[in-house]
Amino acid sequence: MAEPVIIVDGLRKSYGEVEAVRGIDLDVRGGEVFAFLGPNGAGKTTTVEILEGYRTRDGGDVRVLGYDPARAGRDWRSRIGVVLQASQVQPELTVRESLELFAGYYPHPRAVDDTIALVGLDGQRDRRAGRLSGGQQRRLDVALALVGDPDLLFLDEPTTGFDPTARRQAWVMIANLRELGKTVFLTTHYMEEAQTLADRVGIIAGGEIVAIGTPDDVGGAMRATTRVSFRLSDDALAAGLPRGIVEDAKISGGRVELNTAAPVAVLNALTEWALEGSFELADIEAGRASLEDVYLQLTEGTPGARSSSEDPSQ
Repeated sequence: MAEPVIIVDGLRKSYGEVEAVRGIDLDVRGGEVFAFLGPNGAGKTTTVEILEGYRTRDGGDVRVLGYDPARAGRDWRSRIGVVLQASQVQPELTVRESLELFAGYYPHPRAVDDTIALVGLDGQRDRRAGRLSGGQQRRLDVALALVGDPDLLFLDEPTTGFDPTARRQAWVMIANLRELGKTVFLTTHYMEEAQTLADRVGIIAGGEIVAIGTPDDVGGAMRATTRVSFRLSDDALAAGLPRGIVEDAKISGGRVELNTAAPVAVLNALTEWALEGSFELADIEAGRASLEDVYLQLTEGTPGARSSSEDPSQ
């Protein structure tokens, strides 16, 4: 197992009387894609900015690539790449010129043409940045973060605003970074993105880590059960669900949902009951709880410290 490249122990950060990050612990291993999930105001952005060295902490210990980000110097910064949620490059420069400019800031940059190819901008290398589409500009953002050949890459909401096709193309690009041995710290609001890309996920809510693990394992018992849902007519609801099912069911607007560790037995009892009463089990679905289901349950009722900026001055 790879050694951790990020170690966080008891991290705390407050803004006045608001405690945005409340003693969190986490680690990120070398070569993995780690997805950091949480609602706006949960402490997500504050945590990432501390890891990047852009914000000071109030307490706890943080090590990124073996150094404290609050005290690390230029050599350390050359080993990380950052893709902000929104950024602006010089619009009059071409893609190649932009990368050549940024490459000059690093001691051992990647080859510019290789970096352009890696992010899928071969056909736009001589196009001015100001004339790129939104998706192409986001690819350029990633290229600028990669041209220094970092060991660790922070991606903040890299596919926000993308259409489904552009988002999946971006996923391929991010997956390729893993093949290069890069460690990727990804923040995203798209659960499918985290499910597809991440080796592990961490969920933060109310300034605390509420779950951490692989996308398939996080959520524990909730992911081990099967969710059964269907819609019933008023007559069927009036007749009452079978004993052993009604106790676990949640009914809202004619929609029935329940979680069970014995889905075959539950489905058998339901279909027998429906056949005997000539009831229709409309829109019936059965499946494990998704990562989104787990996320919504774990973050429900846990308001964040502030707005999405998490900074009282904004």
